[in-house]
Amino acid sequence: MDNNSTIVTEFVLVAFEDFLQFQILLFITCFFVYITCIIGNMIIFLLILFDASLHAPMYYFISRFSILEIIFVSIIVPKLLDILIAGRNRIGFGACFFQLYCADTTGVVECYLLTVMVFDRHFAITNPLQYLIIMSQWSTRLAVFPWVVGLVAALIPTIFTASLNFCGPNMIDHFFCDLAPLQKLACSDPFVSNLVTSMTAIIVVLLPFIIIVGFYTHIIIAILKIKSIEGKNKAFSTCSSHLIVSSLFFCTGIIVYVKPSDSQHDKFLAFVYTIVVPLLNPFIYTFRNRDVKRVFFKVLSNFHKEMRKSN
Repeated sequence: MDNNSTIVTEFVLVAFEDFLQFQILLFITCFFVYITCIIGNMIIFLLILFDASLHAPMYYFISRFSILEIIFVSIIVPKLLDILIAGRNRIGFGACFFQLYCADTTGVVECYLLTVMVFDRHFAITNPLQYLIIMSQWSTRLAVFPWVVGLVAALIPTIFTASLNFCGPNMIDHFFCDLAPLQKLACSDPFVSNLVTSMTAIIVVLLPFIIIVGFYTHIIIAILKIKSIEGKNKAFSTCSSHLIVSSLFFCTGIIVYVKPSDSQHDKFLAFVYTIVVPLLNPFIYTFRNRDVKRVFFKVLSNFHKEMRKSN
């Protein structure tokens, strides 16, 4: 048999086989998290879409971020649920790399959309008089930009990894097709693929993180110059939700992708940024944002009144 050619036609996702006794519990947890994430992000999107008071650039980006989170979890979680409840842990070669590309694309988009969102906050705080005029014109283009970067950047490591020879082992120690576990299975030398992955990660994960840190440093300096306590609190409150989300997402992403090691811990870190963080986002943006919270409770109140009338 020629070991220099790819003969693997499918992969087996190990997922959380080490915790067989908790498979049902894991399924229930992941299913609840998935449904909650979908409903929570969809509520935020609909609130911003239909309430005129939220038709501002900041909320426009939040609504796009909510849709992105729905797409992100839907690429990964349904297959994980299928593995946990039905044991269908096999995935075709092409389907595996398609999942890899889609997951990486949405991950890169999230990195750059978070960067765009902090730029929006920075501009609102440092140039409040020009903010609405300029950002209203640029918001759509700024929201499209992360998708352009994501679709192109994710393609590079995916192509390099798919071009490796897979001639035997096909057990992926992960719950979805990811770069490092796939590169570990290759029969050919994955050095170039690993190098490309790390270089791409520096551009799409580390660089946005550095930009965000730079923007927040300047934002903090600008907030400290505000004389009134109320003004400082208001300025910081518009950034706090984004800061929490960015910290959770980037800290795990940098550990996993900038220096891929395929360690056992990467699977659990991936669980945090692919499932836990998207679940927390709608709650962070709802309960830490006065405008979204006000609209949310107004809708609930109106719904309750309509229900009382109908009864």
